[in-house]
Amino acid sequence: MNPMSHPATVADVALAAGVSRQTVSNVLNRPEVVRPDTLARVTAAIQDLGYRPHASARRLRTQQSSTLGVRLEPVHGISGAVLDRFLHALVESADERGMRILLFTATDIDDELDHMERLVEGSDVDGFVLSSTFHGDPRAAWLGSRGIPFVTFGRPWGLPDMDAAPHPWVDVDGRAGLHDATAHLVERGLDRVGFLGWPSPSGQGDERRRGWQAAMGARGSADLVLTCHDDVTAATRTVATAIEAGTHFDALVCASDTLALGARFALGPDVPVVGYDDTPVAEALGISSVEQPLVAVASAAVELLMGAGRTVLPASTGHRLLAPEVVWRA
Repeated sequence: MNPMSHPATVADVALAAGVSRQTVSNVLNRPEVVRPDTLARVTAAIQDLGYRPHASARRLRTQQSSTLGVRLEPVHGISGAVLDRFLHALVESADERGMRILLFTATDIDDELDHMERLVEGSDVDGFVLSSTFHGDPRAAWLGSRGIPFVTFGRPWGLPDMDAAPHPWVDVDGRAGLHDATAHLVERGLDRVGFLGWPSPSGQGDERRRGWQAAMGARGSADLVLTCHDDVTAATRTVATAIEAGTHFDALVCASDTLALGARFALGPDVPVVGYDDTPVAEALGISSVEQPLVAVASAAVELLMGAGRTVLPASTGHRLLAPEVVWRA
């Protein structure tokens, strides 16, 4: 808490930390040149005093916009609330570094590339945070070929070695999430635990199916696997058709809460259903679901773009794969 009656200045921070104003400036703009003990002392003084650098002055000094571009994607199914939570967390993480988020809309990937080109040409952004990656995604190659800093929320699906991707990414381990959910149901004595996912190829969907398969082992027979598009009505119809054909489910784990809601309509309340994303709808209806750590995702995305400093780094590499948690409900 800042005890001062006026907003803290660089001079206040320098006095509190026992360093020069130039050292404080280095900590804010070039932390890599500051000794670790000094960096820690100045950072502590900044936090104690509640100092916030003057964003306009820094933009003029660094010739950067202090802005990250993010596409506001169309909402599909009930999992759109996840994007809202991620964007909220991203704005907070960026604000802690003195960065702003510029949202833009696009009708498709080609339109998104056109928007990104205009933002880059106008020097409106310093980098991008991309989401909803997919097989054959052209955005990473487009930005990489131009040396524009960016990070993806989602893995570079389709690369032979995603850990060695030429750009930074952060993602949630959906395989682990569905594995944990399925294993818990199996431990409860439920043998016929089915999986409802999306048609392949789907990076996220295929990964979540692998988690189910790993937990089921030999029990994971083909008749327990169902697929449909991410739509409540389609999910209800798919599960109901399987039941009418004689398939029995002791429980069902799903690639999304949208699919889980449709499955619940077909199975009724007595058959356990687990979704993915832990949306408000899942919570309201008492459906268990895999929760993504979206605050940690947003923080990791900003850190991969900015390191320990307050400016966007040149195009870099690195990745973070974060663990989700199953939220169990009655």
